[in-house]
Parts: sequence; C-alpha cells; structure tokens
Amino acid sequence: MIYRVTDAFPPSEQFGLTTQIRRAAVSIASNIAEGQGRMTSGEWLQFLGHSRGSLFEVETQLALSARLGLLAPDELDCLQTSVVQIGRSLTGLINWVSTRAERTVHPPKTKNRKPKTG
Repeated sequence: MIYRVTDAFPPSEQFGLTTQIRRAAVSIASNIAEGQGRMTSGEWLQFLGHSRGSLFEVETQLALSARLGLLAPDELDCLQTSVVQIGRSLTGLINWVSTRAERTVHPPKTKNRKPKTG
C-alpha cells in the first residue's frame, strides 16, 4: 500500500519523502524478523523497539505528506487505519516477548520447605 501511494508522489519527492516512507515501512517488518533471529529475548525486544520507532516514523511522514497535498484524505485515513492495526499487533508481540523474557530471566520461585522432624 505504501509503495502504491508513494508511486504517485511527484518526481521531486523521489529522493525525499518517497524514499523515507518506503524505507521506514520496510524497516518495520525487517526489524521484527532480524530481532527474532537473535539469540535472546532481550535482543528481540530491542529490535521490536526499532520496529515500533519505524512505525511512528511512517505515521509522521504520512501526516506530513497529507499536509503537503501529496495524499488524498481517503488515502491517509486508510493508511492510518493500517498503522493503528500494525501498532496493536506489534504491541501484542512486544508484550508476549517481554513476558517470555521475564519467565526466562526470572523463573517462578518455589518455596523451600524443610522436612518435618519428629
């Protein structure tokens, strides 16, 4: 969707907003994948944070594009809906990985009971 709408941007934006938005959008998925390939949950969380940052970057650049008249209001609405949905999914993944990391770093405590004597 990002590629389709930015393809209609003027040639003067080819090395400006067009490239920036596309790179940030691709970075969202790329950071999720790269993070999952890392050895620890902590590293994965770090890359999920980068992914979230890229999502916010896309959101900002889309709003700027609309203000500059490069996006029609209906295109912006549709893209913003996608940004919100992706954000919710990403937050869910971050929460899941965080919970998983906590269990790995801090396993549940067991009570050490002394055997009863006599």
